[in-house]
Amino acid sequence: MITHIVCFKLKDRSPEHIAQVRDRLLTLDGNVPQLRHLEVGVDFIRSDRSYDLALVAKFDSAEDLQAYQVHPYHVEIANYLAGLRESAVAVDYES
Repeated sequence: MITHIVCFKLKDRSPEHIAQVRDRLLTLDGNVPQLRHLEVGVDFIRSDRSYDLALVAKFDSAEDLQAYQVHPYHVEIANYLAGLRESAVAVDYES
């Protein structure tokens, strides 16, 4: 199992905007066949070091993760986020 985690810090950190972006990220579920599990969480501590959103996705294999990365729907979502995020960090691991 491959776990893919991405944390996003948004330019507009208002609760309404964060919720809108969360909802858009959740549309990945059902639109990318390789995706086995998806969670999108909103940070509630809101400290200076906090990121606003965390995406946790699971895949059967590294090949499925790669297919997800280039899937047209994922690319659309990534392009949408490119203009909205201040920064993003990611980690991918196998368990």
